[in-house]
Amino acid sequence: MKALVSRLDSFGDVLLAGPAVRAVAARADRVTLLCGPRGEPAARLLPDVDEIIVWDAPWAGFAPPPVDRADIERLLDGVRAAGPDTALVLTSFHQSPLPTALLLRLAGVRHIAADSVDYPGSLLDVRHRRAPHAHEAEAALDLAEAAGFPRPDDGRLRVLPPPDTGALTGPGPYVVLHPGASVPARAWSAERCAQAVRELTAAGHRVVVTGGRGEKELTAHVAGAHGLDLGGRTEAAELSGVLAGAGAVVTGNTGPAHLAAAVGVPVVSLFAPVVPAERWRPWGVPCVLLGDQHAPCADSRARDCPVPGHPCLESVTAHDVLAAVEKVMQA
Repeated sequence: MKALVSRLDSFGDVLLAGPAVRAVAARADRVTLLCGPRGEPAARLLPDVDEIIVWDAPWAGFAPPPVDRADIERLLDGVRAAGPDTALVLTSFHQSPLPTALLLRLAGVRHIAADSVDYPGSLLDVRHRRAPHAHEAEAALDLAEAAGFPRPDDGRLRVLPPPDTGALTGPGPYVVLHPGASVPARAWSAERCAQAVRELTAAGHRVVVTGGRGEKELTAHVAGAHGLDLGGRTEAAELSGVLAGAGAVVTGNTGPAHLAAAVGVPVVSLFAPVVPAERWRPWGVPCVLLGDQHAPCADSRARDCPVPGHPCLESVTAHDVLAAVEKVMQA
C-alpha cells in the first residue's frame, strides 16, 4: 500500500504531524508527504518519509498565492506519479480539509481520511471528528488511528539524528534562547530577551542565541556581549543539532519550540495566548509555560498584538525565565 499524508502549513505544523506520519509508515510500503514551502525544511527532517511533494496552497499560510490552473495540474501530476492508494489530510482545528481532499480525489486517490466539521459529500471516506481541545499532535494520531493506522510508539515528536554542531556552539552545557517568531504577536520583546541573556549568564549559564537569516540584527542585539550569536548560521538540520545539545530552550510559540521537543530537550515556552496553548504547547517534553493565558488577546489568532504594550508576554520578566530554565533542567 502507498500512502500520502498532507500537512500544508508551517515548519512547526509539519513537525507535529511526525507521529501520525510514523503511524502511517508502520502499515504502508511507501509514504509521500505533501507539504507547503514553509514546511519543507521540517519535512526533510522527519523519519519514515520516502518522498516529498511541495506545493504552495492558495488556502494556507500568511500570504497564499492566487489560484492557478497550471499549478494545480502540476500538483495533480505529482500526486498521480506518487500513486497513493490512501491519504490522510491533516489540518489545524480551524481549517477545512475539503479543498485538499477534492484535489487528491481528482488525482485518483481512492481512500481519503480527514477531520471535518463540514459535510464532505463524496470527498472523504473517513470523516473523523477530533476530540475537543486535543493537542495538534494527538489529534493527528487520533485521525490516523481512525483511518486504520494505529499508533506504533509513544507518539512523541522525532526527527532524523541531528548533526554534530560542536564547532558552532563550543562545548556544553548551554541554554538556547530563540527570540524570533513567525508573527509579532507571538514574540517576547527584543529587550526582554536581552535581559534574559544577561540574567542567565549572571546565574552561570552559557547562552546560545539562534535565529534565521532575516533575524541577524535581532539575534545580535539579544546576544549582546554575553551570549553566543548564531543568527543566520543554522539551517533546519544544524538548528536541530544546536537544540539537541542544550540543557533547555527558551522560545515563543514557533517552530524551534517543536524542534526542541523533537530532539527531547526541555522548553521554556513564552506562549502568547492568541492561539490555545492546549493545542500548540511543546509536546512530550518537560515544559514551563510563561505568559498570561487569560489576556484579552486570547484565542484571537492575531498576528499583531491587539492590546497596547503586549501585556500577555511583557508581564514575563528575565527572572521568571531564569527560574523556569532551572526548573525544567532539573526535570
